[in-house]
Amino acid sequence: MSKFSGLQNGVAATNGVHHITNGHHHQHHAMNGHTGAQVPHGARNGTEYRSVESVAVGGPFNMPRTEHVGYTYDILKEIANHLLERTELRPKVGIICGSGLGTLADQLTDVDSFDYETIPHFPVSTVAGHVGRLVFGFLAGIPVVCMQGRFHHYEGYPLAKCSMPVRVMHLIGCTHLIATNAAGGANSQYRVGDIMLIRDHINLMGFAGNNPLQGPNDERFGPRFFGMGKAYEPRLIQKAKEIGRQIGIENELREGVYTCLGGPNFETVAEVNMLKMLGVDAIGMSTVHEIITARHCGMTCFAFSLITNMCTMSYEEDEEHCHDSIVGVGKNREKTLGEFVSRIVKHIHCEGKK
Repeated sequence: MSKFSGLQNGVAATNGVHHITNGHHHQHHAMNGHTGAQVPHGARNGTEYRSVESVAVGGPFNMPRTEHVGYTYDILKEIANHLLERTELRPKVGIICGSGLGTLADQLTDVDSFDYETIPHFPVSTVAGHVGRLVFGFLAGIPVVCMQGRFHHYEGYPLAKCSMPVRVMHLIGCTHLIATNAAGGANSQYRVGDIMLIRDHINLMGFAGNNPLQGPNDERFGPRFFGMGKAYEPRLIQKAKEIGRQIGIENELREGVYTCLGGPNFETVAEVNMLKMLGVDAIGMSTVHEIITARHCGMTCFAFSLITNMCTMSYEEDEEHCHDSIVGVGKNREKTLGEFVSRIVKHIHCEGKK
């Protein structure tokens, strides 16, 4: 049995509250006919919670609402050390594979693979098309680490937990992040199968006060306040365009603005038209909070969206997009995207040696 098995699968009871650390479930006993709002201090699965509101008894989801405080530096360092002790690879580039894009990780050679459920304090991915493992290996002869499946807010995870692996990548030595995602095209000039280089994003969830950096700031990761004017490295965007021309996909490359919505439902017609007015070109359910976390850590970022469906823009259209078709588009583009990302990684590696 692993020395971490207790952290991953154990059940602890404190003050009448049961915690299942890898199941992310907190069951509170009723006190005097009401749900208890008392939550013990301390970390569970690397996360601290404090109760902010009690909810009246009734129904299976009768639990206090909680506010996420975040993973501590020591917990994240423990995760990083756990991984570094089990692989000799020391990657400088971290890659997040989006829906249908997990085959990027399958192209790695000489891999050391870790299922999320075996990594201490890690959540698990529950989305079809997301394998759920961290893969160290060589891409075009260059060491990288890939998240084969990410975590989403709609799965019930706070944004700090969704983007936590980015900080782990930083602590194992990654200086660059490449984030990929499947997105719906809101720009009518786009076509399914296009690759949109993300020039900028609109953080709509942040407008509502939901940010992965909420809570106390740890200066060991980055400053309390920092700019996002060049969140997506312009020089990498220009290099990606050059690479696109080299491999013959320049007519399928776009450059635009991305936004992340909470999901899991797709957007209404009114929502899409509003976002188009704001200048949004592609809509997804990830990436923004990961980029914010990476930039807070000082990482250089590059991201792109694979346009897997066109958003429904009028009430006369038949809404045909579904998750299975999104995954299918990713599989159809896997060879091209593998070559595209490989060349970007090569460029980052060569630039780092200068």
